[in-house]
Amino acid sequence: MKRSSFLTWDQLKVGALILGALGVLGVAIYKLGQAASLFSRRYELLAFLPEASGLREGGPVFVAGQFAGTITAIEFLPVSNDTTRHLRVRLALNHDLESQVRGDSRAKIRTLGLLGDKVIDISVGTPRFAALRPGDTIAIARSLDYEAVLAKASGAVDDMVGLTEDLRKITSGLVEGRGTLGQLVTNRGLYDQLLGTLARANTMLAAFENPDGSVGKLLNDPTLYNRFVAVITSADSLVVSLNDRNGTIGKLLRDDTLYTHIVNMAVAGDSLMKALSNGSGPAGRLLNDPTLYDRLDKLTTDLGAILDDVRKDPHRYLRGMICVLRCK
Repeated sequence: MKRSSFLTWDQLKVGALILGALGVLGVAIYKLGQAASLFSRRYELLAFLPEASGLREGGPVFVAGQFAGTITAIEFLPVSNDTTRHLRVRLALNHDLESQVRGDSRAKIRTLGLLGDKVIDISVGTPRFAALRPGDTIAIARSLDYEAVLAKASGAVDDMVGLTEDLRKITSGLVEGRGTLGQLVTNRGLYDQLLGTLARANTMLAAFENPDGSVGKLLNDPTLYNRFVAVITSADSLVVSLNDRNGTIGKLLRDDTLYTHIVNMAVAGDSLMKALSNGSGPAGRLLNDPTLYDRLDKLTTDLGAILDDVRKDPHRYLRGMICVLRCK
């Protein structure tokens, strides 16, 4: 049977649907390519890293937080003593952003979110530096090591767990009534004693507030306060009098005449003591010559013997005195 050379309406509808789908697919591909900058011109920059943990080829590159290109390759370098250049990372950036990436721009590895993928983020440079050209090397800024942060956080979590266990032990001891605090929490007798102590303290405070008592008068009677103020006023007047330059104490505090006299007396006394110690002069000989001491000792001994003799036979000395008086 011979087919008809004319297109049917159903065939036209199918063809139109296919063309529409292809158009939508083309627009989607164009929009996706535009969003991913697949159709824009790019230029290559190099970055050298000691390690690229989390980075992958095809990963995104950002400039000031905005998508600007991809990582085209991550290559190992020959082994060397430079521990900062183990890997060479090739970055393909949109050519439109070439004026934004300059000599003072820095590339930093950061994480999308807290536990997301690792990406490279480049800071915008300043006009003082020239823009980086294709094939130039961009400097790497030090980035936050999330693994180290997580390790420290893990240690902090361990400490919190230990603290929680200690708190659990403390609270269990309180509940079981161990220790002083446990007894205070669980012992009814201690509570009753504390309640009684508070009641007595309340009674004592009420007694203090009694205006007829000693403490109440100290708290409410202004007489003691007025006397205290009078004493302070008198003390202030006394201090003013002491500070008076014309008074005796004021002169003693400010005038150095008395001090000079005392110093002169001390110097004279020192000279006198030196003269006495040297044994020169009558006073020095009196203090240092043993002959005079022996004579004075003999004199006092003889006088003592005469006085004893007089006490024993006073008439013997009285006759001589009477004879002397009569003879005169």
